[in-house]
Amino acid sequence: MKTISTIDSHTGGEPTRIIIDGGPELSGGSVAEKSICFAKEFDSIRMATISEPRGSAPMVGGMLCEPADLTCAIGVIFFDDAGLLGMCGHAMIGLAVTLHHMGRIGIGSHQIETPVGIVTFELLSPNLVRLRNVTSYRTQKGVTIDVDGFGQVTGDIAWGGNWFFITEQRPCELTLANKDSLLIFTKAIRDQLDAQKLTGDGGKFIDHIELHGPSSNQGVSAKSFVLCPGGTYDRSPCGTGTSAKLACLAADGKLEPGQVWVQESIVGSIFEGTYQRFEDKVIPVITGSAYVSGESRLLLDQADPFCHGIV
Repeated sequence: MKTISTIDSHTGGEPTRIIIDGGPELSGGSVAEKSICFAKEFDSIRMATISEPRGSAPMVGGMLCEPADLTCAIGVIFFDDAGLLGMCGHAMIGLAVTLHHMGRIGIGSHQIETPVGIVTFELLSPNLVRLRNVTSYRTQKGVTIDVDGFGQVTGDIAWGGNWFFITEQRPCELTLANKDSLLIFTKAIRDQLDAQKLTGDGGKFIDHIELHGPSSNQGVSAKSFVLCPGGTYDRSPCGTGTSAKLACLAADGKLEPGQVWVQESIVGSIFEGTYQRFEDKVIPVITGSAYVSGESRLLLDQADPFCHGIV
């Protein structure tokens, strides 16, 4: 029987589960190379860790690994129930709090190697993290598609560590009570983007759909709803989604470097975002809170018909 040790946290309500011991040995030098090995040879570990019956649809997992860049505190490979993630903002914030909980890092600045590059964060307190994300940018502005049942929808395509289609159109008010209608709408958008072969750079699938609308809370720039790759919605304001939005705002001249953008999630949690310019792109800085919620030993019994998750 295989045992995997994990620590759970949530960032703005969105769960993260980090494998801290018992994960597979990965070949490759860089974390990007290790992630290829993980995807090819150990996908069953991904499913066993975060899918039912041990996990849940919104959960994002991460596996610690040795970084190739020795300036980094650790390497991490993030994943969800649909596959590997290049980066995940909420999970990185959760990882920072988890590493502090483990005694691996202290208050201050740290670097983490991910499959899409080095990410820097500052642990401001045991639960508050300021994350410097990967370079973000918009590739297409004002893309209009015909969505079955909803008509024309116009939005931008942008990279924030994952690929996003971002629109201010919505079929109803952005409230938790309307989540089912919002899921139907965003899934229809994603299907149509795929049907029309609208992609990110290199033909990459646009797996996140982000809606924006007004917030009823004073001081909040916008409320958001984000469809995640596995078909669920992000409980947090979405770190990579906030980063992609910052790239669009910067490209339109609607937000200056250093100016704060406050993004609210569908459950009411908050991220604060600013950016620095980098050539024609931006370096997003996201601040949010996370809390450790549990420590577990997962038991993988090969006699269990759902040992590697319910697929």
